[in-house]
Amino acid sequence: MWFFARDPVRDFPFELIPEPPEGGLPGPWALHRGRKKATGSPVSIFVYDVKPGAEEQTQVAKAAFKRFKTLRHPNILAYIDGLETEKCLHVVTEAVTPLGIYLKARVEAGGLKELEISWGLHQIVKALSFLVNDCSLIHNNVCMAAVFVDRAGEWKLGGLDYMYSAQGNGGGPPRKGIPELEQYDPPELADSSGRVVREKWSADMWRLGCLIWEVFNGPLPRAAALRNPGKIPKTLVPHYCELVGANPKVRPNPARFLQNCRAPGGFMSNRFVETNLFLEEIQIKEPAEKQKFFQELSKSLDAFPEDFCRHKVLPQLLTAFEFGNAGAVVLTPLFKVGKFLSAEEYQQKIIPVVVKMFSSTDRAMRIRLLQQMEQFIQYLDEPTVNTQIFPHVVHGFLDTNPAIREQTVKSMLLLAPKLNEANLNVELMKHFARLQAKDEQGPIRCNTTVCLGKIGSYLSASTRHRVLTSAFSRATRDPFAPSRVAGVLGFAATHNLYSMNDCAQKILPVLCGLTVDPEKSVRDQAFKAIRSFLSKLESVSEDPTQLEEVGHWETQEEDKDTAEDSSTADRWDDEDWGSLEQEAESVLAQQDDWSTGGQVSRASQVSNSDHKSSKSPESDWSSWEAEGSWEQGWQEPSSQEPPPDGTRLASEYNWGGPESSDKGDPFATLSARPSTQPRPDSWGEDNWEGLETDSRQVKAELARKKREERRREMEAKRAERKVAKGPMKLGARKLD
Repeated sequence: MWFFARDPVRDFPFELIPEPPEGGLPGPWALHRGRKKATGSPVSIFVYDVKPGAEEQTQVAKAAFKRFKTLRHPNILAYIDGLETEKCLHVVTEAVTPLGIYLKARVEAGGLKELEISWGLHQIVKALSFLVNDCSLIHNNVCMAAVFVDRAGEWKLGGLDYMYSAQGNGGGPPRKGIPELEQYDPPELADSSGRVVREKWSADMWRLGCLIWEVFNGPLPRAAALRNPGKIPKTLVPHYCELVGANPKVRPNPARFLQNCRAPGGFMSNRFVETNLFLEEIQIKEPAEKQKFFQELSKSLDAFPEDFCRHKVLPQLLTAFEFGNAGAVVLTPLFKVGKFLSAEEYQQKIIPVVVKMFSSTDRAMRIRLLQQMEQFIQYLDEPTVNTQIFPHVVHGFLDTNPAIREQTVKSMLLLAPKLNEANLNVELMKHFARLQAKDEQGPIRCNTTVCLGKIGSYLSASTRHRVLTSAFSRATRDPFAPSRVAGVLGFAATHNLYSMNDCAQKILPVLCGLTVDPEKSVRDQAFKAIRSFLSKLESVSEDPTQLEEVGHWETQEEDKDTAEDSSTADRWDDEDWGSLEQEAESVLAQQDDWSTGGQVSRASQVSNSDHKSSKSPESDWSSWEAEGSWEQGWQEPSSQEPPPDGTRLASEYNWGGPESSDKGDPFATLSARPSTQPRPDSWGEDNWEGLETDSRQVKAELARKKREERRREMEAKRAERKVAKGPMKLGARKLD
């Protein structure tokens, strides 16, 4: 039987990536990029090849191998695994880049910020303090080649080859024999008399001074160059001079050096260092401290390095939400950091958290998610939206908090393109109908109409035919004037979705009724819409060949037309959502502040039998948009402002042409509402003239006689169906 010896390198769970080793490492070790065989996760592998006649170097490498395995500190290069054979030594660590290569790459990319350098030096000094004060060890090799940078931009101290005990046991410092490393030795080491008084940390602090000089000025040509600080920041120069002083006795302890640099106005006294220190101790912080920290974090992220945000801040944010009950405060910084991620990383790290957040009952969490949906909606796929997001979002339509109902309505603009047939055309329309008819907040009813106009193109053809005309017609009867304006604008925004018959027989009669509305803003928009629809009808009448460009006359089968007219056309009002007819009798006077910015403040009081209370207090939700919103989007609340100079009340306006205005406003007697200041018109004529429609294939020429006969037959069938149907449900009204 044959036995084959196992190859330890082949069985090692890590492998080298086949490429040349990274440079910049004077000494026995070669640094390679590697990966874990099982997962492919990146690592760094330090390789030492045993060579004949280099026993002293081999012993140094083995000592470093042992130090790597036993020393654990956040600022010291993290050991993962190792392999020791007769031919080589492998030390596997976290994936890092030599500091020299990192600095060169950053300079080529635009330079390294002082914030990053301040935190990097803080980490190296912290590691030295741990070694000398806690472990009584002298590093003996502090230089550019002994410092490495991980993917988050964290500086790690390595190069443990020449470390020795500060207590004298185990012999003195090992001999380096490498000129590139010996140039960093302090001048007192050349004095063999032993009469120089020094501290155990003196030599390492001198080498730290050399490192600081090289970080700001490049490779150190000779020791004499240390006398000129060069590009070292002024706030750091005094502390640097202490490090490279000729008297080793006055060189500060690493802990004291940190304390000096962290003093107010010091080089390491900045928001970036403070943020990092908090993150290192976040697990032991009080909940109130964490809340305050995350609230203030967003303001600082723009100034922080991208790699730091992705690889250090993001994991802490995810952990804080998952296990720390941080709640809604993590959302703003979370989405800010998310901008640095690729689409794949966003799907893996952010979206699962977002989906889980939507199931939260925390109102603050829900409203912030809705407010910031624009930042992550592009990463949500349709199945996720319909099965995991929308079922939770629709609860907001029923929430007692008006702010949540408002944001839920607005969020539909982003969700609608991703909703399936049932959610969009059935579930959402059910909630919109209830909000438009029964919500006690006039601005919410207004914004429901606004949203419906903007998502109308996503609805199915049958839903559009059944809902849009009835919904916008209902809005024109709303006691809240901006809702009536929104109804008019809704017709205009969806003009290309109506047939010529609908324009003439359903829409224009509604708009004509608004020409005597007590609010001038409503009348103005109604006149514009009427002119637009009439222009479209007139152009087709003059030139029937334009039908394919402008619209179509209804020429479907008679049975289908009759069924649509008598059964489904007004289904929006037939459903038991309530009716504004009962509300109109008890609506109190409402005052609208039409500011020059084109924004609408909510009525001071809206009271009716369906609305919950006639004394609902004004709140932060008191300003909502109506006019001019179809192209400009949602507007923010505005404070009330006085009307512009020269603005006249409707009762002062001369509607009679050449007659003087002292006859009064003929519309003033049409309503008991107090007159309000009209807002300046923010819509140009070009928004209303020349509206275009989608192309539809229809029969272009019909005999006038045939159309008249068909109309009479349809009216007769409608009358028969109404008689057979019986009385209508209480609270519903049929639109003509």
